[in-house]
Amino acid sequence: MWEKISRTLMLAVVVLIFTVIFVSSAFADEQTLYASVAGIDTLWVMIAAFMVFLMQAGFGMLEAGLIRAKNTCNILMNNFLDFCMASMGFFIFGYAIMFGVGNGFMGGTGWFLIGAEGEGHLPLYATWFFHAVFCGAAATIVAGGVAERMKFKTYLMYSFIISAAVYPVIGHWVWGNGWLAGLGFADFAGSTVVHTVGGTAALVGTMVLGPRIGKYNKDGTANAIEGHSMPLASLGTLILWFAWFGFNPGSTLSVGDGSQIAHVAVTTNMSAVAGALSAMFFAWKKFGKPDLTMTMNGALAGLVAITASCAFVTPLEAMIIGAIGGIIVVLATVFLDKIHIDDPVGAVPVHLANGIWGTLAVGIFGRKALGLARDGLLHGGGFTQLKIQALGVVTAALFVGIVMFVVFKLIDKFIGLRVSREEELKGLDITQHGMESYAGFEIYTTK
Repeated sequence: MWEKISRTLMLAVVVLIFTVIFVSSAFADEQTLYASVAGIDTLWVMIAAFMVFLMQAGFGMLEAGLIRAKNTCNILMNNFLDFCMASMGFFIFGYAIMFGVGNGFMGGTGWFLIGAEGEGHLPLYATWFFHAVFCGAAATIVAGGVAERMKFKTYLMYSFIISAAVYPVIGHWVWGNGWLAGLGFADFAGSTVVHTVGGTAALVGTMVLGPRIGKYNKDGTANAIEGHSMPLASLGTLILWFAWFGFNPGSTLSVGDGSQIAHVAVTTNMSAVAGALSAMFFAWKKFGKPDLTMTMNGALAGLVAITASCAFVTPLEAMIIGAIGGIIVVLATVFLDKIHIDDPVGAVPVHLANGIWGTLAVGIFGRKALGLARDGLLHGGGFTQLKIQALGVVTAALFVGIVMFVVFKLIDKFIGLRVSREEELKGLDITQHGMESYAGFEIYTTK
């Protein structure tokens, strides 16, 4: 009898051991699979972030080419330091405001990344770096709007403030489970969060600064102030176009089966193509010649316009969005000249006007089948999503506009925003940095 009991007990122990081994093995395999998926996703997000970092070079080359040679070092310094100030501000304050635990308006934990957490299954540092390069892109948009007349030290102050405390607030509203996210507002990669924010700050900055010397005549007509290097501007545009394939597809934050990444890449590209073509043909019709600057800004307009909806629309719809964006950029450029707002590189028409259009396009063309909370207007969803999109982008623009107006006015009062007339005529390269972009050439004017 005892022998039978002992055999039964031994059999039970053996079964238990094998069960534990099997369960442990299965659990280990599941953990290994999770780690592999997380590792692949992290690698993809980091590669995308490295591509977005190239936007600093793209903006630098574009803006340098579209301004005069005597201010080239200055605009490149602005772009170079933008990322430095953005990284510092977003590290100390920005990430906590954007993703920390708080309320619908802003977060309040994770200063200096202490106690902060990553997004989903991504590690903290991958999440921080990805959003830091987005923050840098938003900040550097302004450099083009205020080009050729802002003091360098005041530009550094602006860059830190927008990165540390302005951009992160809007980011929290949309991507940090803030009040707009709660309403169902959709901005896949940043038509509002990045481009409307940067474009609004650019508009406010250039309005407070006033136009460049010689831009407008007493009779109200505008003078063309030509950029010094279209090759540099063209190179910058193509770099930005390439970097956008990290900006939009990278915002998937996951590889999955790769289908969404491919989908977003195609919609992004086709919108840019349509924007370039529509801007070129529209400007050709309006001005009599196919203008390279308008064509390049048309491509960028298409990229900005599709950024919010790139995952939620078909390639054909992306082309429509981009084509409308290309026309908008031409009309907005002409309008700004009429009201005497001097935007040397077209930052406001490209980023603000098309950031707004791109955000609204989600509510018009977006599809529930592609991941949107509800169908847009053209797919039977009515005006609900469009109203939410309009509320979000208008609120974001108003918030940024008011805050940045106060910031620029305070800086102007206590430090001064604009260089002197003499410094502006001589050029900011010499007067602000003590160097020339093209040594050996006399490139400044005296009147």
